[in-house]
Amino acid sequence: MSSDLSPVAALTAELIRCPSVTPDDAGCQAILRARLEPLGFVCETLQFEDVTNLFARLGTEAPLTVFLGHTDVVSPGPLEAWTSPPFEPEVRDGQLYGRGSADMKGGLAAFVLAAERWLASGGHPKGSIGLLITSDEEGRARHGTKQVMEALAERGVTIDHCLVGEPSSLERLGDTVRVGRRGSLRGDLEVHGVQGHTAYPHLADNPIHALAPALAELCARTWDEGNDHFPPTTFQISNLGAGTGVTNVIPGSLTMSFNFRFGTASTREGLESGVAEILERHGVRHTLRWHLSGNPFLTPGGALVEAVLSAVEDQCGRPPVADTGGGTSDGRFVAPYGAEVVELGPINASIHKVDEHVDLADLETLAAMYEGILGRLQG
Repeated sequence: MSSDLSPVAALTAELIRCPSVTPDDAGCQAILRARLEPLGFVCETLQFEDVTNLFARLGTEAPLTVFLGHTDVVSPGPLEAWTSPPFEPEVRDGQLYGRGSADMKGGLAAFVLAAERWLASGGHPKGSIGLLITSDEEGRARHGTKQVMEALAERGVTIDHCLVGEPSSLERLGDTVRVGRRGSLRGDLEVHGVQGHTAYPHLADNPIHALAPALAELCARTWDEGNDHFPPTTFQISNLGAGTGVTNVIPGSLTMSFNFRFGTASTREGLESGVAEILERHGVRHTLRWHLSGNPFLTPGGALVEAVLSAVEDQCGRPPVADTGGGTSDGRFVAPYGAEVVELGPINASIHKVDEHVDLADLETLAAMYEGILGRLQG
């Protein structure tokens, strides 16, 4: 690789070389720590189970502005599908290729460079600057940001502004920022029937037949109309299974996994009770287990939103669109503690794909955006 990479691209490449597939940090946080400690950041590693977390803070006063990110990446999949090895960064046509380049080692590097440059230019935080970095965002997310936030709350640490470096941009850097995310609620359903011979259905109870009318209603129902900030809630089936593999046996059970993506027009309790009512009304004998990945959160305004919108417009010459699309992010673990949460990062078109990449020029611009946000919030 060329030795004339910019500082932010060089740090991104250094992080890409660490094969940090969830939940293995693979040395990424040690690299970040080595850059942050000389700046005066007090760095602490919080190890929970097999997950490595880093909390770094410069200053002790409020307001506390935290950059939230992750060093873990999804598996690269078949290595032969990649044009170049996923953990050997390579530059081609102005793009830096490698697993994690966009999601989200480029964002991590951009923030570190932003902090270095802002402090070197005479910046001094009126409150505090922090980084909360985990190695378990792409996985089960039980021992990462969620558990760190619990530990910080026990200490009385309050985050005022949380800037999440997730790749929020769609077609051009800075065209979109996330000021909220929908909640995600999964249901794992088992329908209980009675196995039997297909020639003697009166001696069996087919769980597929039992569920079918209820399932049609679940799929057709309008769960809410959405609101000014969130689209209507969606219901999607992700897995459905029944049968023994032979053609003359009525199955004795059926399993189904489904997911709600919901905004602030609905609640977990309302969705769960709605499903229960439909199943019970149709007489479906069942067991249902729920898993909440996160409630919806929204930061419609405030100092962080204003700082992000202004910094992006300064660099791009246009204001970004503020929306709540996409999946979940670790911002869902920070928002419930009262922090303003906004997500700003690289273009997301190649994330989780073969030949993931980030634009070299975008990395520099992103670092400038982050530096501008720091100046607006902490200057």
